[in-house]
Amino acid sequence: MRIGVVSDTHNNLKNVAKIVELFNEAAVDTVVHTGDITQAKTIEVFAHLDAPMYGVFGNNDQERDSLEAAIERHGFIFCEPPFTVTWAERELIVVHDPLEFNGFINHDHDLALHGHTHMHRLEAWGDKTTIFNPGECAGHMTGYNAIGVVDLISLQTELLRF
Repeated sequence: MRIGVVSDTHNNLKNVAKIVELFNEAAVDTVVHTGDITQAKTIEVFAHLDAPMYGVFGNNDQERDSLEAAIERHGFIFCEPPFTVTWAERELIVVHDPLEFNGFINHDHDLALHGHTHMHRLEAWGDKTTIFNPGECAGHMTGYNAIGVVDLISLQTELLRF
């Protein structure tokens, strides 16, 4: 199972359209958004994904009524962090701000995803857990934006820059 990971889209509709294109080309099985979508019209662009989308809300997701309505309308699933799920026999935890891991992350998690910092992060935590943030994707400088793809079987990560 391959998942797409995106964070902090901050209503950059042009970049979100490119993100959808990249995830569809990569044929990911599902997409995880780690927060800061900002506005419902961003969800309307994500509706063109060929995969389901799950995620958490971030600190800039203030228009919750319209966001939640758009998320429900398109069959996506979002919640307050942390979001925990088991896919491909891997335990995942998803938050927006990495500080939200405190008290929730444990050594049973195989993959911990976060956003908020706009900085790429790939590191081991303990003997088992991989912490991953693909980094910036709402910026305006070509080649500096990135989303991630994670193979849940091997836990190998890939950055897709655009």
